[in-house]
Amino acid sequence: MILGIDVSTSITGYTLLDSTGKIVECGHVDMRKEKNFFKKAALVEDALARITSYTTIQAVYIEQPFLFFKSGGSSAATMAVLQKFNGVVSWVCYNLFDIEPQYLRAQEARKLCGIKVPRGQKAKKVVMDFILDNVPDFDVVYTRQGNPRPGYADRADSYVVAKAGLTRENQETKDSN
Repeated sequence: MILGIDVSTSITGYTLLDSTGKIVECGHVDMRKEKNFFKKAALVEDALARITSYTTIQAVYIEQPFLFFKSGGSSAATMAVLQKFNGVVSWVCYNLFDIEPQYLRAQEARKLCGIKVPRGQKAKKVVMDFILDNVPDFDVVYTRQGNPRPGYADRADSYVVAKAGLTRENQETKDSN
């Protein structure tokens, strides 16, 4: 099983794929109402610990947070908190699964999945559209306005990370044979 995680301090998405790429579990942890950093980490830990009760994880892939500033993007303080939270979630994964997580940049993960984001388009929408068109077992709940409910874009991103991780694992196995 491959676990893919899209880490955020507001909503963290996770997807568990079997060796064929089928979704075993896809969920998210909504921490928007929790202000305490460590309680947020505990919520993520609880969600991931539940997975250990019924399966064995072979690899953990985590989306790497941004390492540079871009116009209109996050502040240095926000990026520092995200880096810190990413580190805590990485430790939680290592502690729970006894596996050192591997990291993928969002752009790298999308490329491994064959997702191209045209210039000027929002990556989150392109990813969601791609998944809805190509992954029949991915479910989305919508708001009354027809938008995905909070957390579903994070699930989609975690699916991309997990699928890219599975692709990378399969490439490495092929190369070693």
